[in-house]
Amino acid sequence: MGRIPLACGVSVLLYTVLFAFVFDRPLSLGALRGRIEAGLTRGAAIDGPKLVILAGSNGPYSHRCETIEPLAGRPCINAGIAVGIGLDYLFARWKPLLHPGDIVYMPLEEAQYVRSRATAELGPDATILLRHDRGTLWTMPLHRRIAALFASDLRAGIMSLIEMALVRAGFHDPREAATGSFNARGDHVGHTQALGSISQVALAAARPFHPAASEIRDGDCAFVVRDFLDWAKGHGVRVIGGLPTGFADSPIEEDGVAAIRSIYRDAGASFLELPGRSRYPRTAFFDTPDHLNEAAQIRHSVAVGRALARMTAAPVAGGGEAIPAIASADR
Repeated sequence: MGRIPLACGVSVLLYTVLFAFVFDRPLSLGALRGRIEAGLTRGAAIDGPKLVILAGSNGPYSHRCETIEPLAGRPCINAGIAVGIGLDYLFARWKPLLHPGDIVYMPLEEAQYVRSRATAELGPDATILLRHDRGTLWTMPLHRRIAALFASDLRAGIMSLIEMALVRAGFHDPREAATGSFNARGDHVGHTQALGSISQVALAAARPFHPAASEIRDGDCAFVVRDFLDWAKGHGVRVIGGLPTGFADSPIEEDGVAAIRSIYRDAGASFLELPGRSRYPRTAFFDTPDHLNEAAQIRHSVAVGRALARMTAAPVAGGGEAIPAIASADR
């Protein structure tokens, strides 16, 4: 009977060693990790007040720090990554780099508020934490550490072997040529209307996800956002919530907008609500309902940059007033 527990223990030990020290996903997860680290490196190198955009892929695809920075009057880092990356992980990485006077703009996707804890803890950052960022993993709650330890499976092991072999063989990643790349500020660039033309049929048929207001208010990750807002308030960091970009013919319901707004205002944070609520025609998007094409990204960023400049020009009375951009900026 003693052989069974011994075999189980050896299996767990072998699994841990392989996924923590040997297996890697340099193509799929390596790109995400590289962008996270690049943003943090830029943030650490900036002296003085800065603007950090935290979101999912709506951040880099639909917002452009290169455009916002001169309008907002401070260095800007586009730290949006992907909806699948846990907000608690992003917050844990950015907190040490955020100082009094910094501004964090958060146009989070609707799905980020309603993700369940289990889904968030088993996202791609779980593998990144275990393989490359065990220092941060150790600072996270026990349940997060356990989830990271057992987030991988046989498929992940096979994909790791394939990706590692491809990199060793000099595989050329075609994604940059097909979708564009990222600049030094973390913005996605080169996702032109011409490159996105192949996605127009899919975009025309897309049905965006809009969770109910109650799901937004009570979502597991909404509580993660609230915890970060409390931390920011106590550390002199100003957070400004916002709405993600989306289709004009599929707006967020009024009570959904109110639920998102209340998360920030109830915590004493500000909220930016542009005229038109960041909604654009489907032809303005690149490949998903969250990704504007490059031309629309720049236009939207002008509106955001001007609005942020107005909001940060003077203290906000009451801690949560939403100051709109000029009426024509969101067209």
